[in-house]
Amino acid sequence: MKSYVSFIESKRAEMQPAGFTVERDSLHASLFDFQRDLVRWALQRGRAAIFAGTGLGKTRMQTEWAMNIHQQTGGDVLMLAPLAVASQTIREAADLGYEITMCRSQDDVRPGLNIANYEMLHKFEPVLFDGVVLDESSILKSFTGKLRTELIESFAFTPYRLACTATPAPNDYMEIGNHAEFLGVMNRTEMLSMFFVHDGGETQKWRLKGHAEDAFWRWVASWGVVLEKPSDLGYPDDGYILPPLMITDHVIGVEGEPAKTLSQRQRARRETVAERVAACAEIVNATDKPFLVWCDLNIESEMLTAAIPGAVEVKGSDKPVHKEQAMLDFAAGKIRVLVTKPSIAGFGMNWQHCADMAFVGLSDSFEQVFQAIRRCYRFGQTSTVNVHMITSSREGATAENIKRKESDFRKMVSEMVQYTKDITSETVRQADRDVAEYTPERPITIPAWLRSEKFAS
Repeated sequence: MKSYVSFIESKRAEMQPAGFTVERDSLHASLFDFQRDLVRWALQRGRAAIFAGTGLGKTRMQTEWAMNIHQQTGGDVLMLAPLAVASQTIREAADLGYEITMCRSQDDVRPGLNIANYEMLHKFEPVLFDGVVLDESSILKSFTGKLRTELIESFAFTPYRLACTATPAPNDYMEIGNHAEFLGVMNRTEMLSMFFVHDGGETQKWRLKGHAEDAFWRWVASWGVVLEKPSDLGYPDDGYILPPLMITDHVIGVEGEPAKTLSQRQRARRETVAERVAACAEIVNATDKPFLVWCDLNIESEMLTAAIPGAVEVKGSDKPVHKEQAMLDFAAGKIRVLVTKPSIAGFGMNWQHCADMAFVGLSDSFEQVFQAIRRCYRFGQTSTVNVHMITSSREGATAENIKRKESDFRKMVSEMVQYTKDITSETVRQADRDVAEYTPERPITIPAWLRSEKFAS
């Protein structure tokens, strides 16, 4: 008769590597040591996620990973990215000596590496690719979203999968679960039942079981790498120390009582557009440096573009070609001032050439503000980044609130890194099979009916 220990042994969650081994020195020589080790680890896993801070070179790592998949299999790899980020990726790949084909449909695909915007996914045949890369894979965050479901279902049988994004909020378990599901590690429902308990009546509120926290992060570390800087994995931080970030409140005095509710705050924003736009224009027009102006309302965008000579507006209704070209021209220095929304350009772009920005209208999403700031405040930035938060007295000061949320986020990320870094530091240097350990601490009595011959085999 099987013992209980052997029964548990048969139920252990084994997450075996599905990739192949390459020599570290065979990877592109321009990659930093930590980048080469992460690429090697991701190739060994076959299906993996890299959660890395902005500016750590995710584009170079995912390109090197994709090229090795192509060389190993002889098949094609599809890279998916947000608008304008695809062109940026092609340029960075050229620096490595690699060619990536920009595609709008399956008809454009060429042997090797291909890239498309997420919006074009429905025009491709995922089954024809041996590998897929999701750039800015936080797009999987929405666990009810149509695109999230389409991505998971479309690539469920793709042999090699890589997801790359910035470090997720440690308590954003749905994003982590969606990544695990995309990679074929475990579906979100199984993850929740194994590691979490439902917290109250809200369907999105889940918390880790008290005894499962360590096991959960060990599980995450078996298929995902989490780091904010190279030293998180034991590498030197040379070149990865960020300059200062200065967030300044500009509170414009206007008549009226401070808003207390969301609807009152939104009304205050609409009724104080002229004052806030004038304050921003004064700041931007006083310098000839590159400037990034973020807004939240269409009227803010229109008035800012009119008030700042030479400013170029990118709005949601613009054609994709205009959006992409404007963002690339700003990166190239052809445009001095770009006016847009975090929801349009707040993810993926590298604008370290710019160290000055202003928020004339703020959404209530901390993540959008956080990501928008990181278009400029990222590794590779050499100047102090100045962020101007322009609000009216009816809205209240925002800088302190942003700083508080930033501090809370950093604290949570630090805790997540602490949980995973020892495991990750070891596994990025050698691919090991990771299994959930079961160590019995007390004897268990097996009921007589289970000891019968009927159930003994």
